[in-house]
Amino acid sequence: MAPEPGRTGNGRLPVVVVGAGPYGLATAAWLAAADVPTRVFGEPMESWRAHMPDGMFLKSVPAASSISAPDRGHRFNDFRAAQDRPPVGDTYPIPVDEFIDYGRWFQERRVPRVERTVVREVRAADGGFGVTLDSGEKITAGAVVVASGLVPYAHTPPGLAPLFLAGLASHPCEHADLSPFAGRRVAVVGAGQSALESAALLHEAGARPTVIARTDNLLFGVPPETDRPETRSRSTRLLKPASPLGPGWSHAAVARGAGAYRRLPLRVRNHLLRTVLGPSGAWWLRDRVDGRFPVLCGHRVLSARQGEGDGTVRLDVMDTAGGAELVDTDHVLAATGYRVDVDRLSLLEPALRLAVRTLPGGPPVLSAGFESSVPGLYFTSLAAAPTFGPILRFVCGTDFAARRVAGSIAGRRR
Repeated sequence: MAPEPGRTGNGRLPVVVVGAGPYGLATAAWLAAADVPTRVFGEPMESWRAHMPDGMFLKSVPAASSISAPDRGHRFNDFRAAQDRPPVGDTYPIPVDEFIDYGRWFQERRVPRVERTVVREVRAADGGFGVTLDSGEKITAGAVVVASGLVPYAHTPPGLAPLFLAGLASHPCEHADLSPFAGRRVAVVGAGQSALESAALLHEAGARPTVIARTDNLLFGVPPETDRPETRSRSTRLLKPASPLGPGWSHAAVARGAGAYRRLPLRVRNHLLRTVLGPSGAWWLRDRVDGRFPVLCGHRVLSARQGEGDGTVRLDVMDTAGGAELVDTDHVLAATGYRVDVDRLSLLEPALRLAVRTLPGGPPVLSAGFESSVPGLYFTSLAAAPTFGPILRFVCGTDFAARRVAGSIAGRRR
């Protein structure tokens, strides 16, 4: 009897993609173009819908917010044209709801056969992988691409662990709706886009936020001169060349040199990952932050404890001069970013996690084609940023990643 279409003679599927966000969808689109039979699992754009707050805007400009496809007609402005809306440029912040609609539009046209179910486990099996779905179905695959996005890597400071257990602290990715905090005091820890936008949204929802930031000053981007980078003055373009990560030589270097990034010494890679596009807010966020609520710059949290049976939190903070201060609040929002650690991917069975060679801290070591030390197991999206650089933290990285992953997998089948 002939094998089911898309399967090999031994019943093994060539590729499974776990995740249907921008990176999973882009990877699937490029695999289809390479004639590699693939099954994609996940609810399209679900992580964005369930883990990004209502009212959020993308920090990336529209030109850097398109999901990669091997053919024309699937960019963000193509979506707007299909909705009878005009094209937009660098001065247009994209509402998260519009971006989610764009992702679903892309999926319907380029990856129509996404299977809306959860992958419960991936394990090594017979030179490939056994994949168990939420439905109980078990399949085998020659390769698996993990495109699980940010949420598994949400970083929570160890000192706040008791508060998380008590429900008195949370990470921004836990809130699609911040309105339940109306009337409550919320200490927002952090100085990046997530912290500052969360604080602004909390304030606008009627909460009483206080930002606690280790940086001496809050930083914001500079409003673009024009709607299109190519219309900037020649001197400005020379001083700060355009790139998908924004203007500037350092941004351009890491964006255009992602392939060479992995060959840099580890300490250099880590430094660039921390400092290129370090903690800052988008230019359009400044007016929603400055003077709107208290901001404690140059402060760090020393300790945190619950109040005396009243459901509140007491934070001991210290400034750069060593001065101590007490902050009373009802909740702590730890906008402390994401840290990649393979051991936190519960969908990978423990033995498989242990088999993946990692960098210090837990990120996977990846080949030029995004393949891990386990043959056939690929990681993309944020998990690949420690190898290929900051561009993998943003939607614009889907082009580099999807081309490389699809090329590597197609090459393995030849």
